[in-house]
Amino acid sequence: MAETPAAVRHRLRRESHTVGVVGWPVARSLSPPIHNAAFAAMSMDWVYVRLPVEPGRLAPALDGLAALGFAGANVTMPHKTESAVLADTLSEDARRLQAVNTFVVEGGALHGHNTDTLGFDRFLRRDAAFDPTGKSALVFGAGGAARACALALARGGLATMTVAARDPARAEVLRETVDGFAIDLRIGSLDDIGEVEADIVVNATPVGAGGEELPSVQLGPSTLVVDLLTHPAVTPLQTSGRAAGATTFGGVGLLLHQAALSFELWTGQQPPMDVMSAAALAELAERD
Repeated sequence: MAETPAAVRHRLRRESHTVGVVGWPVARSLSPPIHNAAFAAMSMDWVYVRLPVEPGRLAPALDGLAALGFAGANVTMPHKTESAVLADTLSEDARRLQAVNTFVVEGGALHGHNTDTLGFDRFLRRDAAFDPTGKSALVFGAGGAARACALALARGGLATMTVAARDPARAEVLRETVDGFAIDLRIGSLDDIGEVEADIVVNATPVGAGGEELPSVQLGPSTLVVDLLTHPAVTPLQTSGRAAGATTFGGVGLLLHQAALSFELWTGQQPPMDVMSAAALAELAERD
């Protein structure tokens, strides 16, 4: 459960380090309860706040991070791509993905990072016990989240990847993301992808948030299904996967691992993942 305003005010009476999440909207972001639970568990004088920034006002908002003494910030939709343009420096992943999801503020400069790729790799290996080496993947979507997952899979030694996007032309950016890796990449449309058999199926689109169904895919007991949506708790894709005997996961795993990496960038310490996970699940349960 998120901290009450009174609890946050109490913590801010001291010389707190402040971080937050920049996006529009951010009212339902799980990041504040996740990070504040970790800070509290480690008795750290840090606080994480929501920073709603309307489209078109990102540049002055980012300038304000250093002016207000923020140690850093996460970035969420719709600002990840523009943040990569506005950053003073970019990590290798942020440059390759053309997207920033984490800023570290040092000496007034904004250092842009992207923790989604490594976060997805950690999730696959630690939570799902999945090794991409020589495997095949079907990825729905071609946006920032899809590119991050594609990069993680390509780095992990994936052999073949099929990308299904509403606009296949957008997937050309994804092709650039995995350029240089020995991977057989195929791109098609959501409506004309056909029956694709894959070892891992990833939904990196909003389809399913309102009960919509993705195109039919071949699923079985050996398939890993990952739907990056965190709401609803069980998506139509997960339901289909379970019915076919597949191993299924929602989006909380990636969220937690990318959040932990942001935490490490800001504080230099590893957060308590069990505490962060419990905070996320408690918040989701309260919303349901």
